[in-house]
Amino acid sequence: MIKPDATDSGGRIRYRTVVISDVHLGSKYSKVDEVCSFLSSVDCDILILNGDIIDGWQLNKSGKKSWKPEYTNFFKIIMKMMERFGTEVIYIRGNHDDFLDNLTDISISNLRIARDYILTSGDRKYFVTHGDIFDTVSSNMKWMARLGDFGYRMLLFANVIYNKYRRWRGKPYHSFSQAIKHKVKCAVSSISGFETMLVEVAKARKCDGVICGHIHHPEDRVIEGIRYLNSGDWVETKSALVEDMDRNWSIIRY
Repeated sequence: MIKPDATDSGGRIRYRTVVISDVHLGSKYSKVDEVCSFLSSVDCDILILNGDIIDGWQLNKSGKKSWKPEYTNFFKIIMKMMERFGTEVIYIRGNHDDFLDNLTDISISNLRIARDYILTSGDRKYFVTHGDIFDTVSSNMKWMARLGDFGYRMLLFANVIYNKYRRWRGKPYHSFSQAIKHKVKCAVSSISGFETMLVEVAKARKCDGVICGHIHHPEDRVIEGIRYLNSGDWVETKSALVEDMDRNWSIIRY
């Protein structure tokens, strides 16, 4: 992780804003213990849960019994942040947690559920969205999106077996599932104009940047004068976006 500018008396790293996405609670590949450890180590004014935090697709298949105590602990940690530090929590709906559609634009105390959000960072504004609505496969061809999700889970399963073999051979961890998914997502993004559409919407909203998730690949770059920030995921990359108290943005990996 990057060196913090400040810590509180409990040793927690202090940020102005923390953004996480694609935790996929409900999937057996979710790194829930790691994300809980990360959230327990930080203090922030704003926490943005940028979509696919709960994997409703998997929970619908496996039923309520698949809900684990670790998932409940994840939300307990967030509630403690809200209570102890006054953290404002913005939960952006994603495609895997689209069951929140009927709850969007609801605010309860310092919790807000929304489809998108405008974040002010110093003199700059960022359009915050999960990003799935700008992916033509996810929004217009849901059967293909679900097929892709099944294929990705099969890759993750194969990845576990492959890395057991690598450990036995004394070799380091290597995620071919992440590499394949990134190549596929890049191809789909090029076809659908995913990043281009995000940039155009940010311009239309008179924003200086866009913050998204969805494609499970952390990134920080400038596209047509718009800063493009992607928070990655907590299935493989275990990454987040953080804004320090001087309004500087960084990608950190757990």
